Amino acid sequence: MKQNSLSPVNYRPSSQAGQGAVLLCALFWSTSGLFIKLIDWHPIIIAGLRSFVAALFMLAIRFLFPRRGKGKNKPFPLVAGGLAYALTMICFVIANKLTASANAILLEYSAPVWAALLGWFLIKEKPRWEHWLALALVMGGLYLFFKDGLAGGSLLGDGIAVLAGIFFGANSVFMRMQKEGNPSDTMLVAHIITSLFCLPFLVIFPPVFTAQSISSILFMGIIQIGCASLLFAYGIKRVPAVQAMLTAMAEPILNPVWVLLVTGEKPSLSALMGGGVIVAAVLISTLVGKNRERREAG
Repeated sequence: MKQNSLSPVNYRPSSQAGQGAVLLCALFWSTSGLFIKLIDWHPIIIAGLRSFVAALFMLAIRFLFPRRGKGKNKPFPLVAGGLAYALTMICFVIANKLTASANAILLEYSAPVWAALLGWFLIKEKPRWEHWLALALVMGGLYLFFKDGLAGGSLLGDGIAVLAGIFFGANSVFMRMQKEGNPSDTMLVAHIITSLFCLPFLVIFPPVFTAQSISSILFMGIIQIGCASLLFAYGIKRVPAVQAMLTAMAEPILNPVWVLLVTGEKPSLSALMGGGVIVAAVLISTLVGKNRERREAG
């Protein structure tokens, strides 16, 4: 019987490279909190200029390294995925203004749950038992990780953060639907949409340009989300959406690591425990999946 082209069995040859790309992407993503602190601008301006630089960077990469593949993008997942990631970035910025930062991060990283459910419904990538186990552990680990920083926040801010998580999970599924095309186009569309939405606010919140702010925005645009977008696009072609989201959980763990290295601020015991649970969850799901691959290959 012919297998579904999006079945987890079919990502075997390059799943290790795909997971490595998503992990490196999460490493780049995790630097956002530190660099945002270095820029004394309104968050919506940071989001817009960061995506503007990222879009220019991705277009430059496309010009310098023309594609050799013949894969074509389907219009619906291309636009839907781009809109979903743009809404993820915009909602996260707004949520950070309306509720506690820890609440925003915790609720956004409900994304693996939404990726699992939407991936199952839209592209028939039914999560394995190890994925469900990892999802449960990740949710528990995130609670431990941010427990000491959780605050009452606002209902509106928390609700927008939940939307960011839904959009984030949906983005991974729509990009997975571009498996035979070029998922990086989805990320490029996302940054263009974000720029078009955010940059008009320059009139309301004009930024003061300094050497530090310019260098920080260039780093975020080129490395933190520019290179990260290309890495995520590479990885999502090779691993199921839910596994990509689980691997991306390295981002909230690494975020306080940068703060520790730069400011000396040490994470709490519960944060260390939560991080350990999340790492264990991702490792378990990865090792079980690889063991199944070897059995099926043999």
